[in-house]
Amino acid sequence: MEPTTGDRTPRALLDSPHLASGIRKATTRLMPMLVVLYFVAFLDRTNVGFAEEGLQVDRGISAGAFALGAGIFFIGYAIFEIPSNLLLDRFGARFWLARIAVTWGVVASAFAFTTNDTMFVFLRFLLGVTEAGLFPGVIMFLSQWFPNKKRVQMFAIFYLAQPFSQMLGAPLSGGLISFGDTLTPWHGWQVMFFVEGVMAIVAGVAAYFLLTDSPQKATWLDEREKAAMREVMAHEDTVRDADGPRGIVPAMLNGKVWYFTVIYFCLQVAVYGTTFYLPQQVAGLLGRDVGWQVGLVAAIPWAVGLVFCYVVGRHADTVARRRHWGGIAFLLTGAAILASAWAGANGQALLGIVAITVAVSAFLCAGPISWSFPTAFLTGAAAATGIGLINSIGNLGGFVAPIMRTAINEAVPTEAGTWGVVSLGVLAFLAAAMMWGTALFRTRADALLDSPGRER
Repeated sequence: MEPTTGDRTPRALLDSPHLASGIRKATTRLMPMLVVLYFVAFLDRTNVGFAEEGLQVDRGISAGAFALGAGIFFIGYAIFEIPSNLLLDRFGARFWLARIAVTWGVVASAFAFTTNDTMFVFLRFLLGVTEAGLFPGVIMFLSQWFPNKKRVQMFAIFYLAQPFSQMLGAPLSGGLISFGDTLTPWHGWQVMFFVEGVMAIVAGVAAYFLLTDSPQKATWLDEREKAAMREVMAHEDTVRDADGPRGIVPAMLNGKVWYFTVIYFCLQVAVYGTTFYLPQQVAGLLGRDVGWQVGLVAAIPWAVGLVFCYVVGRHADTVARRRHWGGIAFLLTGAAILASAWAGANGQALLGIVAITVAVSAFLCAGPISWSFPTAFLTGAAAATGIGLINSIGNLGGFVAPIMRTAINEAVPTEAGTWGVVSLGVLAFLAAAMMWGTALFRTRADALLDSPGRER
């Protein structure tokens, strides 16, 4: 028998028409701004791939410094992730997310003035420090606004910023480089960094005026919608409080939190190992220099991934579906990355693009599903800490990936860098096994996801 809340069962709470209308309004009001924030953030942390050749030629940035700079972002990010999330919990998402965007925009613009290895590495570290807390802050923010039944769908919408940033950002970055090189007195990579940094500042100012901290502060919800959202979220908080750790230290020591940290680390190795070098990998497959043509082709995997991410997120509304689809997504990620390595080594451009497209689509689906599990048992300060810990340590995969790829390519050199690419896909298989292993972690919150008669 399901526990009751007041005079209604949890199922009745979820079926409330007022809850449904409140969720529709919140989706329309909040999600576009959150997607824009992550769009610009993802663009600013990965556009360095488009500037690699220019930085090396114009400023003498070494391959080692580039690899270190690409990854050291995540060190600054990891150090300040949990403190930032706790401050967001104190000051509210509206102010804190806006602050994050404005400060990282200032740093992102400063890359236009990079002069040497030291400055490049320092700015990459500072970019991680200033952006720390954005992603986990949004994850926590969404877990306070939307019930678990709808959460993967909201995470998936938020994740759409990744394919949008690459589908639109790849030709944008390539176009700004071409524009800067031909029509301005500056280098193209300088124009790209400066313009895309200013975009973050503008997005931060907009977020301050467009976001709302909680349903109870939303003037665009009527009282019945506020009551319905408050009631269902209060019930879920009660369940999460009973099933999960309470407080900062218990969350940091919780075994389940660390389990999902490992999954997220494996995911980020695949994501950033692919993303950082995607322009160069596509350029190698096509036999062209990085520019607008490579940017257009590099956008294809993200355009396809956008569709799959949304469709899977919309339908991943039971625990069984999340577990099985998440495991399959990780499995496909690893297999596709290995296939792209083989294609690059054998000059199979079409197969290489297809394999990269499958990998990108798969890891975009895996991300939102992965976050649905820890947000089902973390609440309050434990949520701020646990979500921050998973994201900060997990994101160190972004630090490890480029360094690991470079080291393996230097140890086992090939013309196409085959073994470096292979190394990025191996951990995805471990994540697949661990995702299926979540069958060991059933909680009372799962009962809200599985309607009678559905697979469990």
